[in-house]
Amino acid sequence: MHRLTNQVRPYAWGARTAIPRLLGLEPDGTPQAELWLGAHHGAPSTAQCEQGPLPLPALIAAEPHRVLGPEVVDRFGVRLPFLLKVLAADEPLSLQVHPNADRARAGFTAEEGRGIPVDAPHRNYRDPHHKPELLLALEPFEALCGFREPAAAHRDLLDLSCDLAALLREDLSQEDDRAALRAALTRLLTLDEADRERLIGGFVEEWERVRPRCAHAGIIGDLAARYPGDPGAVASLLLNRVTLWPGQALFLPAGNLHAYLQGTAVEVMAGSDNVLRAGLTRKHVDPAELLDVVDFSVLPIPYSLPTVQDGRRQFRPAAPEFALHEIGPGRVTAHLPGEGPAVVLALNGRVELIPEVGRRIELRRGESVFVQADSGPLKIEGQGHVVAATVGALLD
Repeated sequence: MHRLTNQVRPYAWGARTAIPRLLGLEPDGTPQAELWLGAHHGAPSTAQCEQGPLPLPALIAAEPHRVLGPEVVDRFGVRLPFLLKVLAADEPLSLQVHPNADRARAGFTAEEGRGIPVDAPHRNYRDPHHKPELLLALEPFEALCGFREPAAAHRDLLDLSCDLAALLREDLSQEDDRAALRAALTRLLTLDEADRERLIGGFVEEWERVRPRCAHAGIIGDLAARYPGDPGAVASLLLNRVTLWPGQALFLPAGNLHAYLQGTAVEVMAGSDNVLRAGLTRKHVDPAELLDVVDFSVLPIPYSLPTVQDGRRQFRPAAPEFALHEIGPGRVTAHLPGEGPAVVLALNGRVELIPEVGRRIELRRGESVFVQADSGPLKIEGQGHVVAATVGALLD
């Protein structure tokens, strides 16, 4: 096992205090959006080794079969297939969707063939991997997630007389739900530039004046104020508004259009940078590609329900790259399976990690370790609150 030093991403939407408080640091007034724990090239963790600090990707590359285990190397290559994060949002993130594995491979290959630099602002696919993700709330957490019934959005527009509301009602009146939602989102993402500001501005002004009685009553004006003229503010009406309470989780598979609005959570995802944005951003938006990737099905809110096993709550969604385990809070005695790598983070308290092979390590609030595959099963005991990410495929 190796203690980790992790990097914080200072995105503008980040909270000022949540991550510094976790790490026992004095807030400096700047946004601290995400704490990354893993080997992602964008902000890799550093492992404390006997020979000194070593970037986690270098530790993995030196002895992949020992560090990751042969099954992980065979299935995912010489890379840690997941990334664990602490996410702290004071402001909304972009409205976005992730491609499935086939689309990611095809898109990456096509853009490589066209010679588009991987860091080009207009590039859609930066690697050949998909990016499913699971989010576990640590405090009340607000999100937009997946499509609701088009009839529900249509009802919320009945008291509006502006041009855009009339057009959206027409789109949402189609008998087929998928066709109705596709038509409405397509309209919003492809508004003529000459008319877009007038149409969206008129919609927002009337919406704020009428204030329909619905879960979206306050969110559209708030989003529009943050991103004037952005169609994503109006597109939020098509999505479910979700409040997660501490301990509740969402799983976002490929094609699920979503946006995180506010709160603090633990997130685990497949190691990929593939994000297609629909709005609430100043970054590149490719409407045609996004509309091909979005799943327009009306589905239940994708809550992820845990199973209880060996003293831990195990979240095991349909993603072979990862599983998330929550241990505590309180007095705990738990066991993690030991066939592959793990990243363990103490959210609170003090616990001791006892591997089958190697020395024990004590973790306190904000401290983390990387557990090599050759450490064997891991026992966790003490008084605290801990999360751990492992490879999901090894739990089959």
